[in-house]
Order: sequence, then structure tokens, then C-alpha cells
Amino acid sequence: MLKPVTLKLTAFLDAITEWIGRTISWLTLFMVLTVVLVLMLRNWFDLSAIALQESVTYMHASVFMLGAAFALKHNDHVRVDVFYQNFSARKKAFVNIAGFLFLLLPVCLFIFIYCKDYVLFSWALSEGSNQPGGIPLMYLLKTLLLAMPILLIIQGFADSLKCVSFLFGWSDSPDFIESANDGEHSHV
Repeated sequence: MLKPVTLKLTAFLDAITEWIGRTISWLTLFMVLTVVLVLMLRNWFDLSAIALQESVTYMHASVFMLGAAFALKHNDHVRVDVFYQNFSARKKAFVNIAGFLFLLLPVCLFIFIYCKDYVLFSWALSEGSNQPGGIPLMYLLKTLLLAMPILLIIQGFADSLKCVSFLFGWSDSPDFIESANDGEHSHV
């Protein structure tokens, strides 16, 4: 009974992270196009487009903050694995669960709790840009401070469930454990 629920929940949480990551990845293209447009407007037409310039910051922050969970899902974070690389798949699964419970989860909870009042205050003020003609949605940008830890917790929980499923023999070794063995990613 627990096996199908765990596997379905893991697939659902992974799907959320995958959809968000693939969607926001398009912002990198729009960032480049926006920077080119801002430079053309400034240099060819002597126009200053504050909102366009600020939109690059909004897009960059979105890619970084919302893409962190996507990077975690695909094992693209830098890790120091002097010992980890030599561990068995089972030991790696235990390390990943412990890493989530004792490192990722507390840090994400700290970030969320520490930033919550700051973000709520920004929403209460309907805070906008301090530049004339800027984007009047600064509170949305600051909301990313809460979205990032939530998404990291979701993906960390999904990865931990994959490890639990593997340890109970309900599934094969998770991809992020296998990729650590085959040297697919560079490690420090």
C-alpha cells in the first residue's frame, strides 16, 4: 500500500520541479533578447527603458531562485564528494536522506522563516521600483525568497522518497546516485 503512494508522490513532485525548471529556462533567452533591446534603445535611439532594464533583474532572479530545485533534481549542484564517490548505492541513499533532513531542510526553513516578514511587509506596501518608470512589482520579486526554499524542500523530499523507495527495494537506485558513480558530473 505504501509503495504505490510513495512512487506516485515522488513522480508528482518531480513533475512539478521539471515543469517549473523547463518553463523558466526560457527566461534565459528572453534575458538575452531584452539586454540586446535595452542596448539598442540606449545606443541607437538615446532612450532609457528602466522597466526593461529591471525586467532583466526579475528574469535573472527567477531563473536562479526557481531553478535551484531543478538543478537539485538533475544533480547539477556542486558537491564535495571525496568520500561519497566511493560509497555503495545504499550508503549514498542514507547520506542523501541525512543531507536532506539535517542540511537542506533546516537551511530552507531558516531562509523561509527569516524572509517571511520581509516579503509580507513588501506585499503590505505593494512595494514597487524606486526608479521612475520602473516595474511596480518589487513584492513579486521578493516573493522568490519564499518560493526558492519551498521548491527546494519539495525536491529534496522527492529525492529522499526515491532513496527510501530504493532502500526498501521498491525501485532501482535513483539517477542522482548512479550519476555520481559514472563521473557524469564534475565534482570538487
